[in-house]
Amino acid sequence: MEEGPLTGSYVRDVRVMVYDGKMHPVDSNDISFKIAGMMAFKQAFTRADPQLLEPIYDLEVVVPEELMGEVMTDLQARRSIIQGMEARGAYQVIKAKTPLAELDRYTTTLRSITQGRANFSTSFAEYAPVPYDVQQKLMADYNEQVEEVHG
Repeated sequence: MEEGPLTGSYVRDVRVMVYDGKMHPVDSNDISFKIAGMMAFKQAFTRADPQLLEPIYDLEVVVPEELMGEVMTDLQARRSIIQGMEARGAYQVIKAKTPLAELDRYTTTLRSITQGRANFSTSFAEYAPVPYDVQQKLMADYNEQVEEVHG
């Protein structure tokens, strides 16, 4: 469960119980039981409709009011959920929940959009299910990598 069958990521909140097994002096050895357990887990796990989770961060962007629209458009393209806005002097503060994966290179993008006149801060909020289409893409990418290594 350290390397899950979907994307190679850690599997959590799963309990496994072995309730039957038999040792045979000719065919049974340690590695056979490990392989059987691994195959059984993989089969049961994929049939259970597992859901990938991703870290979600609280994002607070302080931006000049005239550039708010461009920043909001970029945030929505990053799968952000806007929580609210408030004034802070001559600036507007946009509060959003954003997946960590979408914050990659955000500093550069924000600087480019606002000519360096905005800043942001983040803090971990929660884990949330990955959207279905994103999960399918992650699984396909992982399977390609596995095939390259083993194929």
